[in-house]
Amino acid sequence: MGVSAEKYQQSLDFLFGRLNYERMGSSKYSTSDFKLGRMQELLESLGNPQSEVRTIHIAGTKGKGSTSAMIAEMLSAAGFRTGLFTSPHITCYEERILIDGRQIEPEQLVDLVSELIQVVEQLDLKPGNLSPTFFELTTALAWMHFQQQRVDFAVMEVGLGGRLDSTNVCEPLASVVTNISYDHTALLGNSIEQITREKAGIIKQGVPVFSGVTQPEAMAVLEEVCREKQAPLYLLNRDFNRLVEPCQGFRREQTDDSRLFPDSNQQTIQVRTPWSLIDQMPVTLLGTHQLTNATLAVTVIDYLRQQGVSLGDSQMRQGMTRLKWPARIELVQKNPPVVIDTAHNGASIEALVETLAASFPQTNRILIFAATKDKDVGEMLETLLPSFQTVILTQYLSNPRRIPVEELVELTRAVQLSTGNTSQLSITDSPEAAWLQAKDMLTPDALICVTGSFFIAAELRELLLGTTDEVLVSEPC
Repeated sequence: MGVSAEKYQQSLDFLFGRLNYERMGSSKYSTSDFKLGRMQELLESLGNPQSEVRTIHIAGTKGKGSTSAMIAEMLSAAGFRTGLFTSPHITCYEERILIDGRQIEPEQLVDLVSELIQVVEQLDLKPGNLSPTFFELTTALAWMHFQQQRVDFAVMEVGLGGRLDSTNVCEPLASVVTNISYDHTALLGNSIEQITREKAGIIKQGVPVFSGVTQPEAMAVLEEVCREKQAPLYLLNRDFNRLVEPCQGFRREQTDDSRLFPDSNQQTIQVRTPWSLIDQMPVTLLGTHQLTNATLAVTVIDYLRQQGVSLGDSQMRQGMTRLKWPARIELVQKNPPVVIDTAHNGASIEALVETLAASFPQTNRILIFAATKDKDVGEMLETLLPSFQTVILTQYLSNPRRIPVEELVELTRAVQLSTGNTSQLSITDSPEAAWLQAKDMLTPDALICVTGSFFIAAELRELLLGTTDEVLVSEPC
């Protein structure tokens, strides 16, 4: 490391010492706490780095991180220097800010934070609540890094909502709304229409919008906002779609015990965009929902091609083939198979259950589950419990938003009572203890799945893989 551990830690302490909504339940704040004016003031003090970066801006309830990563990888594969900003991180803070798949270096982070501190100290003294938050500073760091490193494109994932999100200060080349479902209802609204309207807050005058929403009420809101903004709207299954192709050039791997495990490279799709027909597009992430995300990402890239961006079909395939996206139905161990996923709402849990049923034949299924306050845990458990013979309830340790395991037990038993579920319950007070219990329950036909929150996924992924980015998956044939 080119910078001392002390300076690096001081930089992180400064960032995490700011007001951090990622560590607070939604009951502790409201939309009035989010102020774009504060973000704009911060960026103006930094010379408006976001104005010098060509941006693709992505919002949605689920799929926005995967779609962002796909777009970024395809651009990088074509030789474009491409920034990617996502949140939250899984293992380390630097994961949030990438250029061509490489994390921001610690020394770069320290230098940028030093620059930030000077500006923040001045803003803190101004009247009118101009003290930037953790996420605002993190977003600013991304813009600064991308501008200084002269990226060709930046793919920016919204943190929360869209209308008032810190990323919503850019004038993008394209806006993307991936999917809409119920999450953060206390802030975004308790109807699909209300949530969609918050997400649609990223739509800019005349900037094309690409969306994977499927609910009629969500589509109606997007159509209304796009008419008002005179923004062209491209909708899944209306303006673009996909067809799953027979797998060519990829295989499932035969393991020593003669059972089949899914290869991450197991599906290809044909995508029809408004301008092209693109076939043999590999999708390396598990799940039918990832096929939809891939269709959306490919369509956005094809639009950029119509605007003069030089990028061939083979480069798109190359980018999609090399894509890795940690903790999104990620197979981190093969024997026994261990799947880690960040699902934390009803829609993402449904996608996980569907993928497990389609891709894994194992019958002894063990669930390690922890959850976050303010989430609809009952809805998640109602979907999960029928698919698992054993459920190990635990709590993550890294974030105070966790539901204490004692409370989680009560919620689970209530769901079992109301649904007649008979899954065996086990209780632990830490992710490590949960993992040790799961290992003790292994049989030749076992599958372990970890889900319920970003934070339980992160803690167990780090326990199993350390700080490396190694993913144990099959190689393409």
